[in-house]
Amino acid sequence: MHLSLGLAQISPRLGLFPENLQLHLERIHRARDAGADLVIFPELSLTGYILQDLVSDLAINPAHSMQLQPLLDECREIDCIFGFVEESDNFKYYNSAAYVSKGKIQHIHRKLYLPTYGMFDEMRFFAMGEKLRTVKTEFGPLGLLICEDLWHPSTLFLHAQDGAWMVVTISSSPGRGIRGDKSFQTSQGWESLLKTMSQFYTVYNIYVNRAGTEDGAYFPGGSMVVDPNGEIVAQSTSSGDDFIFAELDSAEIRRARLQTPVLRDERLELTLRELTRIIRQRSNFDENN
Repeated sequence: MHLSLGLAQISPRLGLFPENLQLHLERIHRARDAGADLVIFPELSLTGYILQDLVSDLAINPAHSMQLQPLLDECREIDCIFGFVEESDNFKYYNSAAYVSKGKIQHIHRKLYLPTYGMFDEMRFFAMGEKLRTVKTEFGPLGLLICEDLWHPSTLFLHAQDGAWMVVTISSSPGRGIRGDKSFQTSQGWESLLKTMSQFYTVYNIYVNRAGTEDGAYFPGGSMVVDPNGEIVAQSTSSGDDFIFAELDSAEIRRARLQTPVLRDERLELTLRELTRIIRQRSNFDENN
């Protein structure tokens, strides 16, 4: 498997769907002209991140709306991942990511873990996703996550056990915690996490973070691709809008898994048995307190 990626590190305009859609069309066109097979946008790339009461106004039900059709039409010869507010048939709102191939949405991932601490208030406005599925693409099995999802190790573990060769995490992670070298503590945290997770699970980790400012928050970009050995093979050099190209090769996954066969040796029955025990213990504790 050889896959050419385009990472679209953009600055969406808060609440301005038409402008953001046009920005997507321009980046898709650029990626296609450059020969990319897949172009990836950040979390909530069509709407901006700090939406609050705008969530319901910007929500889209892909089954009943034509708003996404111009984007889908541009993705007949290139695959695409983008972020949007999804409205379900029973009127729940989700922070979602869509995988588009051959002009159609093939898969939607709903954010599983909604940060509601510090500056974050997602659980007030969004419902939690309930499923995690690896996407079967013509380039190989792909896992899809949204920002906070990756900070819960079970998500990448499940994707890897489900056969994923690569895991895409789209993000709108603000910069927080200035360090002595004037870098953000959060940016260094993402880099460490991505490198460690890649090495643990012998997968490509693809991270696309947004840029720009929004409602007082600063988003420093930092998009990157990490190979199955935990090495960065492509990375944004800008904290602003940027476009990063990278090449993925399944031969690197094969070499890493031959050298470090941790996935082969994983004992799922043991994990399931012990998790069942822990859940039962917690349930009993809750009933007795």
